[in-house]
Amino acid sequence: MIPAAFDYVRAGSLDEALERLAASEGEAKVLAAGHSLLPLMKLRFANPPLLIDIGPLTELSYVREAGEEVAIGALTRHHDLANSAELAELAPLLAHAAGKVGDPQVRHRGTIGGSLVHGDPASDLPAVVLALGGSLVLASSAGERVVAAGEFFTGFLETALAEDELLVEVRVPRQVGGWGFEKFTRRAQDWAIVGVAVGGTAGGVGVALVNMGTTPLRASATEARLAAGAGAEQAAAVADEGCEPISDLNASGEYRRHLARVLTARALRSAGY
Repeated sequence: MIPAAFDYVRAGSLDEALERLAASEGEAKVLAAGHSLLPLMKLRFANPPLLIDIGPLTELSYVREAGEEVAIGALTRHHDLANSAELAELAPLLAHAAGKVGDPQVRHRGTIGGSLVHGDPASDLPAVVLALGGSLVLASSAGERVVAAGEFFTGFLETALAEDELLVEVRVPRQVGGWGFEKFTRRAQDWAIVGVAVGGTAGGVGVALVNMGTTPLRASATEARLAAGAGAEQAAAVADEGCEPISDLNASGEYRRHLARVLTARALRSAGY
């Protein structure tokens, strides 16, 4: 498939990217690695008249300690997350999950910001950031605002990102205690049929689900049982509460519910809960 005609601009700075976004009045799309956007354009599901390429903005690629949080630039690639010694120490769940995204080609080009902004409920990293109680820094020509991960994902492929905003940084609390990550796929590089991320922080144990609804979801009932002292099996038994998984060619909704309970138990045991 061939996308519709479009104009292309390669941003030389963050300020330039934000200015062009504002001037486009909602008509432009931002291009990082393009793994999510370009397939949509080839299928004509997205037809932006202008692409603003922010790939050259190396200042948005970093992992650094920021007090009780870890700050991660939005253009940090999955491979760099997976191989960051600092991230492995401060937020090992995120480092591990980044190493499980797609295949080596995807991990060497794909960015954490692109994954989060795309908002696909079948994607791994949105659920991980959600489980850790992370937040996202959104910038526009008018300034910055910080949005909690739990408020960022608003619908299927929909987020709280405004048309004139860029995701510039992801923040997650430093991890405390154990963590676990499980996903079930047909092939290693496929989207997860179901996935589970478990991570402990100073605020408690977070559990989030992949591909169990139209957005990444917290397994709130499981978290409540863990907070009350339940073990892994008892807490995992309610992992699918409040979820509305779809039925498709890969699995029925009921099978996804079963997978969510099984994988949550495995992730909790791996985390030591």
